[in-house]
Amino acid sequence: MSDQAQASSAQAAAMRVVVVTPERALFEGPASAVVAPAFDGLVGILPRHAPFLTLLGTGGLTIRSGDGERRFSVSGGVLQVVDNVVRVVAAEAKPIEP
Repeated sequence: MSDQAQASSAQAAAMRVVVVTPERALFEGPASAVVAPAFDGLVGILPRHAPFLTLLGTGGLTIRSGDGERRFSVSGGVLQVVDNVVRVVAAEAKPIEP
């Protein structure tokens, strides 16, 4: 498979993720998986997930993509999945440095 075909295939298998707080946008881009702290435990989201809405708890948010992982510390807010887009609207969030 050519590099272009692999990139196209990876994009088709990806979902769009947006992470925002009331103050600013922290992340927007493609991802292959998201793991988030819901109010009652961790939730995992993969591409083409069914529509979903949950309250966020406190803990680590991990976004996996072809170029690695991005991690954030989040507290409060909501996570919504609609039409292959994951929106994380956190009351508080900050990047976790590797």
